[in-house]
Amino acid sequence: MINWKNGFWAVLVVLLYQPLVVNAQKINWATDGLGYLKTKEGNIVRIDPKTDAETILVKKEQLTPAGATLPLRLQKFDYSNDRTKLLLFTNTARVWRFNTRGDYWILNTVTGKLSQLGKGLTAQSLMFAKFSPDNKLVAYVSDHNLFVEDINTGQIRKLTSDGTRKMINGTFDWVYEEEFGCRDGFRWSDDSKQIAFWQVDATRIRDYYMVNNTDSPYSKIIPVEYPKVGESPSPVKIGVVSLQNGYTRWMNIEGDPQQHYIPRMEWSGANELIVQQLDRKQQESKLIYCKTSDGTTRTFWAENDDAWVDLNSPDIFGEPGGWKWVNKGQDFLWVSEKDGWRHIYRISRDGKTVTLITKGNYDIGVIKAVDESTGYIYFTASPSNATQLYLYRIKINAGKDDAELVSPASLKGTHNYDISPTGKLASHTFSNHNTPNITEWVSLPDNKPLSAAKSIASNIRTDQNINVEYLQLTTEDNIVLDAWINKPANFDPNKKYPMVLYVYGEPAATVVSDEYGDHRNFLYGGDMAEDGYIQVGIDNRGTPSLKGAAWRRAIYRKIGILNIRDMAMGTKKLLEKYPFIDKERVAVWGWSGGGASTLNLMFQYPEIFKTGIAIAAVTNQLFYDNIYQERYMGLPQENRDDFIKGSPVSNVQGLKGNLLYIHGTGDDNVHYDNAEILLNALVKYNKQFQFMAYPNRTHNINEGEGTWLHLSTLYTNYLKKNCPPGGK
Repeated sequence: MINWKNGFWAVLVVLLYQPLVVNAQKINWATDGLGYLKTKEGNIVRIDPKTDAETILVKKEQLTPAGATLPLRLQKFDYSNDRTKLLLFTNTARVWRFNTRGDYWILNTVTGKLSQLGKGLTAQSLMFAKFSPDNKLVAYVSDHNLFVEDINTGQIRKLTSDGTRKMINGTFDWVYEEEFGCRDGFRWSDDSKQIAFWQVDATRIRDYYMVNNTDSPYSKIIPVEYPKVGESPSPVKIGVVSLQNGYTRWMNIEGDPQQHYIPRMEWSGANELIVQQLDRKQQESKLIYCKTSDGTTRTFWAENDDAWVDLNSPDIFGEPGGWKWVNKGQDFLWVSEKDGWRHIYRISRDGKTVTLITKGNYDIGVIKAVDESTGYIYFTASPSNATQLYLYRIKINAGKDDAELVSPASLKGTHNYDISPTGKLASHTFSNHNTPNITEWVSLPDNKPLSAAKSIASNIRTDQNINVEYLQLTTEDNIVLDAWINKPANFDPNKKYPMVLYVYGEPAATVVSDEYGDHRNFLYGGDMAEDGYIQVGIDNRGTPSLKGAAWRRAIYRKIGILNIRDMAMGTKKLLEKYPFIDKERVAVWGWSGGGASTLNLMFQYPEIFKTGIAIAAVTNQLFYDNIYQERYMGLPQENRDDFIKGSPVSNVQGLKGNLLYIHGTGDDNVHYDNAEILLNALVKYNKQFQFMAYPNRTHNINEGEGTWLHLSTLYTNYLKKNCPPGGK
């Protein structure tokens, strides 16, 4: 798995608006759960975690197409259920955030035949190809339509025919992907006779026009279907297409499609689907059964919240998962915050029996694995310290038992686990603020290292150069905030040092976690500690800390107000607590949601913050997408003033310090119009500032030769000039 906290990738953890990333590669476990698969030197190999022994399963010669000299460069590969075929994903291209479009090939592992799927279709256009359960067919999306191909004959059938840029079958539009993590939009039935799929009708969604001014003498308009806050959602339907006759039956799901979302759907029986429906404000979640033979539906479970109902994705980039059925399909596991804490429930198939499994005043993070052979659910949690994370387990049929800590209690910090499908092995990674990432293989359920010599205990080391202190700040509003402070090298408490606050502040990410690398400024060209800067991070109310639903939902309809005050009052408390912080050299910076927080801190609390660097910020909340903004702020038709009050553009008159604003003109996420409306407001009030636009760069501002070095240099020079480093 990619370590998101080092170098450029540190951007990805803290960006609210989910920028472009490569797919994080989790372990490709073998079916038996006793080994894992990977590509090495063009071959596909199996590795035994106990011995590190490697076995070549597929030689690179088998992966080399006729007439080619090099094997296919694989991004992903999957075996069929009978392991006689390999599905190979290669020549990939980006769709919004991820490389989910490309070419697929089939390797027959018995005959050695290598053949390409989708011949005659647009090159590099296939998405989400999947074997049928009976191993005879492959389904995939191409150019917004759903196809199925016979593996033996190569015959291709087009299952939908109305697909366009705005009529999307089997996958999703920009906003569903961005805010619900939905990408793969179809599901095979267990009998291989039907495919259920989403159809997104974005024909009524207005386009936002980006302009490419650099790649030709004439500008090129790039349209993106993008529902701004206040605009109705794209209507979504669930269809089930029969492979026998090609007929699609649409499910009759109650409610106006333009006022609801369907973020989750799976098969729940031979002729039955289960879907999750959210109302537009995302305050009511319903679970609905759909009878695929006639399209009738019935709601069997519902929950409500005065703010929003959380989807509980694995992470901010993670697609909401399917249902985990247990007890031979009679119950399923569900995560809910309905009692004020994020807990695991066991719900009977009819919805009438609901059992709270993880009792107590604590949040779970995510479910990591369910091992029915031992009866355990493995999940992450942090009951006593929200800046850390540990693995716990509890019995599936528990209701009275307490959760049991699996991670070593002596290792204080952040534990991550990738557990095999059989629940017998796991990759365990540990770090904390001064302990670099270290990984071991462990057996479960005993959590014992497979190799004592290669265990974390035998190889752990401390980075003596890290001088970080974790603390809690009680503000004048009596709010307790988690924070960290990273003091300069050769720190002298009798001197005064400049402080740089790194912020995010919105509901998608935290900045205070006890992990290695979280305290390094990835954009600064040099070593901030050596140069003499104090670095600080503070988590306000509304961030997704495991501190209870009330903590997270406190920000509802108050983005740009409550979170900003918490960060400002936390900083004020630091200035009172530590006389070695120079009050005249206090800087703040952030990207995306952190960029918006930076602007609001500079505008609303100029007496505290003297220098700010804001990147790719939402400067007007009315300019961002409907799913995100309406989830956390409500509908502008009902409470427009809340959107306006919390928007940086409404508060520019307060600017007194030094401001650098940066934005990419090709940002399809936080659009460039946010930059221009901010500039207009600053000009209107004669507020002097520095501005840098990066032509055609996206939300990440990393495309093009020299871009990252230029951005880093710009950032570093501005900070050094306006918030000079070093003790005085």
